[in-house]
Amino acid sequence: MATVEIILSRRLRASPYEPRVLEHGAKLFTLYNKMTLPQAFESFEADYAHLKEHVQIWDVACERQVEAAGPDAHALMELVTPRDLSDLQIGQGVYAPLVDEFGGIVNDPIILKVGEQRYWSSIADSDAVLWMKGIAYGRGMDVRVFEPDVSPLAIQGPKADDLMADLVGEHVRDIKFFWFTEEVIADTPVLLARSGWSGQGGFEIYLQDSSKALDLWDAVWEKGGKYNLRAGCPNVIERVETGLMSYGTDMTLDNNPLECGFDRFLKLGKKAEYMSRDALDRIAAEGIEKKLVYLVIGGRRHESARETRDVFDGSGAKVGYITSQAFSPKFDATLAFAFIDIQHAGTGTRLQVITGDGERREARIHNRDWSAPD
Repeated sequence: MATVEIILSRRLRASPYEPRVLEHGAKLFTLYNKMTLPQAFESFEADYAHLKEHVQIWDVACERQVEAAGPDAHALMELVTPRDLSDLQIGQGVYAPLVDEFGGIVNDPIILKVGEQRYWSSIADSDAVLWMKGIAYGRGMDVRVFEPDVSPLAIQGPKADDLMADLVGEHVRDIKFFWFTEEVIADTPVLLARSGWSGQGGFEIYLQDSSKALDLWDAVWEKGGKYNLRAGCPNVIERVETGLMSYGTDMTLDNNPLECGFDRFLKLGKKAEYMSRDALDRIAAEGIEKKLVYLVIGGRRHESARETRDVFDGSGAKVGYITSQAFSPKFDATLAFAFIDIQHAGTGTRLQVITGDGERREARIHNRDWSAPD
């Protein structure tokens, strides 16, 4: 495959952590919310192995925040997501898909309640801020929707608790998943949340002053030596192994939360004053046509492909397509996410995949923890 280079012009916003990322040898990048996101430092495999055993510091400033502030902030947040936010407390975050009038997923952020009339949506890769601004303005809501100066820095890996306890204090071990506390690191206020885009545990530090970014990185780095801290990034092997889906890759605006298995994050029949649409209720009543499933593919290795790989049933008929895949050292197999026609989407169903080299391989739908089906 030919090498492709991207010019980092002013059209691409720079991360405030970018100098440190380059110093530590990031080799691959992707674009995310009009910013660069590192993809590998040593290699996918080496980065994965280190993340599973030690702790890493990640530049995830591209996880932009959409702030809703004002008297109608809560009403706006209840309007844009089918998840019930009525019990959300200050200091708490929840995973909440944002859904349009047809039930399509606009984004799938963590929504954090940072004040009585203030919410942050820590978004995936899409212009959700413009969509939310349009809804607020069109409805004449008394709320300001904007992107604040917030640049998250992630600390991920099994030694993350030890590192952050050393840096901030033992109380960080008691932070519950998706909750956050107010801290001061490198002489600047931050929000410290137990969250992050890996299954290895860790934290995200929400820096609220980008001019302090290198000071924050260096403060973490200074404490990290005895924990074998390295610069890292979200790892495709680890995220597929963990079952973390990526907006824009595994689901888009063309997909709804029900076919993605997000039922537990929805409140169907949500009150009319918040949800002016009944698309999800209608989809639930009629039934979904396809489902996002976990596949285990036979054979030793398959490439992580940008191109869509089709999935077939035993007769050779196309029944779906792969969205993400990676070889898992843990399971010694290739794991994948795939959208499969609902009549073929049952756990244990045997299917076939054609790999990039044209070879047909056996595949099987597995449980969400990748364990063998009953």
